Amino acid sequence: MDNNIHEDCGVAMIRLLKPLSYYQQKYGTWMYGLNKLYLMMEKQHNRGQEGAGLASVKLHTQPGHEYMFRERAEGSSAITEIMGSARKQIEEARRFCGDSTDFDYQEMPFAGELYMGHLRYSTTGKSGLKYVHPFLRRNNWKAKNLCLCGNYNMTNVEDIFQKLIKQGQCPRIYSDSYIMMEAMGHRLDREVERNFVEAQQKGLENDAITEYIDQHVLMENVLKTTMADFDGGYVVCGLTGSGEMFSMRDPWGIRPAFYYKNDEIVILASERPVLQTTFDLEYEDIQELQPGCALLVRSNGEAVVKRILEQRGDYACSFERIYFSRGSDQDIYNERKKLGEQLTPQVLKTIDNDIAHTVFSFIPNTAEVAFYGLLRGFKHYVNEQKIKRIEALGRIPTHAELEDILHDYVRSEKVAWKDIKLRTFITEGNARNDLAAHVYDVAYGSIQPGVDNLVIIDDSIVRGTTLKESILHILDRLHPKKIVMVSSAPQIRYPDYYGIDMPRLEEFCVFQATVALLKDKGMEHVITDTYEACKAELEKPVGEMRNCVRDVYEPFTVEEINCKIVEMLRPEGMTTPIEIVFQSIDGLHSAIPNHKGDWYFTGHFPTPGGTRLCNQAFVNYVERVWK
Repeated sequence: MDNNIHEDCGVAMIRLLKPLSYYQQKYGTWMYGLNKLYLMMEKQHNRGQEGAGLASVKLHTQPGHEYMFRERAEGSSAITEIMGSARKQIEEARRFCGDSTDFDYQEMPFAGELYMGHLRYSTTGKSGLKYVHPFLRRNNWKAKNLCLCGNYNMTNVEDIFQKLIKQGQCPRIYSDSYIMMEAMGHRLDREVERNFVEAQQKGLENDAITEYIDQHVLMENVLKTTMADFDGGYVVCGLTGSGEMFSMRDPWGIRPAFYYKNDEIVILASERPVLQTTFDLEYEDIQELQPGCALLVRSNGEAVVKRILEQRGDYACSFERIYFSRGSDQDIYNERKKLGEQLTPQVLKTIDNDIAHTVFSFIPNTAEVAFYGLLRGFKHYVNEQKIKRIEALGRIPTHAELEDILHDYVRSEKVAWKDIKLRTFITEGNARNDLAAHVYDVAYGSIQPGVDNLVIIDDSIVRGTTLKESILHILDRLHPKKIVMVSSAPQIRYPDYYGIDMPRLEEFCVFQATVALLKDKGMEHVITDTYEACKAELEKPVGEMRNCVRDVYEPFTVEEINCKIVEMLRPEGMTTPIEIVFQSIDGLHSAIPNHKGDWYFTGHFPTPGGTRLCNQAFVNYVERVWK
């Protein structure tokens, strides 16, 4: 996949159910929760390298002592930075408290029972520390303090923004995170006030009222009144100052979350293997949070799963399985292998069944598992051909005949090597392009020039920039008879608005090729007709819109678009024949049957907001690029 496609964000949560002295005695440190949070975040580092943050809540504190802690930092080393800052504060406190099991709980920073971590990738283009999660809303009432983070992108921020304004609020920043914080904070205030009235009706006074509120806040009430209007893919996580912990998944099931609980801990992360490895758990131990549901841990440690919103669809993100999530998940590993294996017939066609003169490889490193699947498919094919040759003899083969038949095998090499990273201090166009061409290097001598085909599999082809500027150019140095580029994912045709940084149509090589074909065939009217159709759809209520951008692709087959992509991506001066093979939509669903979210391939967006934004993206393209 192109290196400049950003992943979703990642979340991690831990609720300790025992006193810190328990973990000190059993695991040798009261920092058990903090240490485990660090591991969970590092194991999800792939999900966010622009920033990271952590938050902790301490229960049973006395007035005048801090009970909510937060650290945030930007950059690829942000996890190390925030954990280093937390440990530095702990070390400074130890000078006064001493390092023992009976340390001064009130004074020790990050000595909490609740921990939450976040890995950030920006999908909005906004940067700066103020956009790094978690976000914190302060108040002198413990129960009104709210810390929020998540893996999400909302498509109807403007609608929620206007709703807050009508309520009399004045949000100070226009972003989905801050607007969600203000919306949820407002509902949390109402929930606290509900309990305040109840406490008064029971005859309670003063701090007894506060204690009642802290013990009776129901975050499901807050979530039900906050999240019903949001359109998007999300896993929203939060802590309150009174000790409530929660995580909610969107009702379409777009973004993933997994959890586990026992008598010591309640934990949650964006990926299953993170929990398995960090806590030495079995696959079957871990549960997936279902669409529209929330994992709630009360201030007393009671953990429950509540349905917040009725499920509105079954659109779990297939890109999570193809690329974003760790391949160490047993289901994802098998799915990626199948994605590669079932491309065998298509690839066979491109090489005219000449396996003896074909070398298979992959683009490091996310396509490696799909590569193993492709090899498995070809090994099965070769074995079947061997059986047929033996059966065709009609007799017991001689040693020489067996040797000749069994000599056939599938050849694989690590042809492409990631060599260097592009250094941004080189900004001049020609110099930068020359450097980009050397991001990859090849294993010279790995194929026979002019004789061997070279089949290279990647997990997906999005913009095609890396192919044109580096990969095809460097592979051509081996002088193969033919290069076949294989994508384990289908053609990416549409933007994403649920957490992946793919918002503009003109960035996709498939869209560019389709537009070029329309020009070649004198069919520019399709662009203008679609433009007018998109504008008309945008005048309708959002729930009644259809995705008119799909009309652009109707005149052409996948194969026609593939040929145009090759023409556009072929480096200047390169004469080696090139073919591109994409996964089919049917193949995608066959390999990944339980994750039906395919809007970036099909244009079938799971939410009305996604359809609206796709139509708007086409209008923006025409007005910005086409005209």
